[in-house]
Amino acid sequence: MTSLTAPVGAIPAPIWDGFQIGPVKIHAYALCIIAGIVLALWLSERRWRERGGPEGRVLDIAIWAIVFGFVGGRLYHVFTSPDRYFGPNYDGTGDPVKILHVWNGGLGIWGAVALGAVGAWIACRRYGLRLTAFADVVAPGLLLAQAVGRWGNWFNQELFGGPTTLPWGLRVDSTHPNFPAGYPADTLFHPAFLYECLWNLLGVALLLLLDHRLRLRHGMMIWSYVAWYTAGRVWIEMLRIDDAQMVTVLGMTARLNVWTSVLLFLVAVGFLVAIAVRRGASAIGPRAHEDVHRGLEADRETPAVH
Repeated sequence: MTSLTAPVGAIPAPIWDGFQIGPVKIHAYALCIIAGIVLALWLSERRWRERGGPEGRVLDIAIWAIVFGFVGGRLYHVFTSPDRYFGPNYDGTGDPVKILHVWNGGLGIWGAVALGAVGAWIACRRYGLRLTAFADVVAPGLLLAQAVGRWGNWFNQELFGGPTTLPWGLRVDSTHPNFPAGYPADTLFHPAFLYECLWNLLGVALLLLLDHRLRLRHGMMIWSYVAWYTAGRVWIEMLRIDDAQMVTVLGMTARLNVWTSVLLFLVAVGFLVAIAVRRGASAIGPRAHEDVHRGLEADRETPAVH
């Protein structure tokens, strides 16, 4: 039972999480991920054509990246939230078979990005393309895919934040296995999935604007994506109350994903500074430097150049 006096505008719990086709259930979580991938491919294809890249190569490389990224995302989730699969402190009371139950959620973005990048690198090598040029093209699409994919967490009623009285609080079905113990049935929670979705959509707009105005090259766009995403992920991750590995650094204890985000943010900023210093004006296209490179492309490297 849920409260009849909850704030107007509260986000309701989903009334379904998929549908059956014969003996097979199509999970809404999977549909959100697929929708995100489709939109990312659409945006990336547009940007690829604008750069003069070989036709069809975005999909060719994406297949490698998606397969590797899916495996990496699952592995990262399993090893950073091991209790369900191996039991607390790996005491053997978990159920390792649940590792295969990907439809119940559980894909760690850092594992997905890391192994996805490996897959993209292999594919770029096969097709004679430069990974940084490809990554700069697809970076806004990655954020778009993540924004849409986050709605899968709503359908699965997972990865929400702590209790809140804000009018946009999230309802979670009190009979759902993910409902936190010890809270009243009508408790509203921070919709962490929605915060990240909006943060990512804002990031897509910002990256596209920066690329339109400055024409970021040589990895500037992909590292800008990493910096933006991790900056948001730090504060969003700190809102969450689901089980996670806790790590203490310099006397401060936080979720592993918080420390991972902080580290990657610093790495991204470091790379942006290094690229800007090493490449100088060529890291930013001629629209920002028409007085120096009038009539010339500051970055002549098309995605097809190896």
